[in-house]
Amino acid sequence: MKILVVGDSYMTPGHFRHAFSRLEADHVVEYAQIDGGRTSVAQSASERLIREYEGSPAELVERLAGFEVLVVHGAPVTDEVLASDTLRLVCCARGGPVNVDLEAASARGIPIVATPGKNAAAVADQTLAFLIMLARRFPKAQRFLLDGGRIGSSAFEGAEFFGHDLQGHVLGLVGYGHVGRQVAARAAAFGMSIVIYDPYVEVDPGEPIECVSTLEDLLRRADFVSLHVRADPENENLFGAKEFATMRPGAFFINTARESLVDEKALADALASDRLGGAALDVTRPCPERPHPLLQYENVVMTPHIGGATYETLHRGAQMVADEILRFSVGEPLLHVANAAGVGA
Repeated sequence: MKILVVGDSYMTPGHFRHAFSRLEADHVVEYAQIDGGRTSVAQSASERLIREYEGSPAELVERLAGFEVLVVHGAPVTDEVLASDTLRLVCCARGGPVNVDLEAASARGIPIVATPGKNAAAVADQTLAFLIMLARRFPKAQRFLLDGGRIGSSAFEGAEFFGHDLQGHVLGLVGYGHVGRQVAARAAAFGMSIVIYDPYVEVDPGEPIECVSTLEDLLRRADFVSLHVRADPENENLFGAKEFATMRPGAFFINTARESLVDEKALADALASDRLGGAALDVTRPCPERPHPLLQYENVVMTPHIGGATYETLHRGAQMVADEILRFSVGEPLLHVANAAGVGA
């Protein structure tokens, strides 16, 4: 087979090469880098269906002739790209292939492979880091030092920054997929009790967690609330004024999932009123103000969407894609087909 691997500014061709070395022995593998500067305003209906992409579909069309497998991370895969006469498989090294027109692929009978859970360990690690930072009031302590506060002057200087242990507290997980499960395992090791709300998953009765039937029940019980659900139109602003008002006074809020899940004005109001003990966010809506307005609160931690930004995550995604191509090449069933219903896989 002929395989075209297209990297971008986040996941470059170099991140794929090691995982694809086995394929190179029996197949033609070529590597290319998308030109991020060619990204333009969406022209076609297919382009308007996709999001979070880099580059232009035209650049893929120019390169794709004769290739049977296309591998991307953030390059745009539209109907125009999928129209290639030779294309049989598209692999997207992301948990959700939001930069691929799944409807167009299904109409052409082309399976789209994704890499669900590739960043679960990294995001779970960050979530635990956020829990500790909030519980122990690290943001306030760091700000104290940046503002010129003295350190090492007294054995009792920590009296101003008393926080909480994680042990003995309740962690509420909204969503119990790849990331949520790994967060639960880590939090349990810290001695936390785990309560989850996820109407779409079945939980093994032997798991050391408690399931609740409503989000309200979770919010009333949890000392920490962490979001781990996918973004879709139905859960836009899943957390707003009502949800923050329902949380326990002094509870902490963490979002390492998607920015669209949170009404940030309502979050700011909850912080300003001291209703929340603090918040940690890895994702936020676009904001022209610098620094971000939420950073005015000394109990807020923010990072620029780095939850999955580890080398291990990239290597895992590349390996998952390479394994799927190997299965495809010998006629074995594919494991992670995003449009399985559409192509009958």
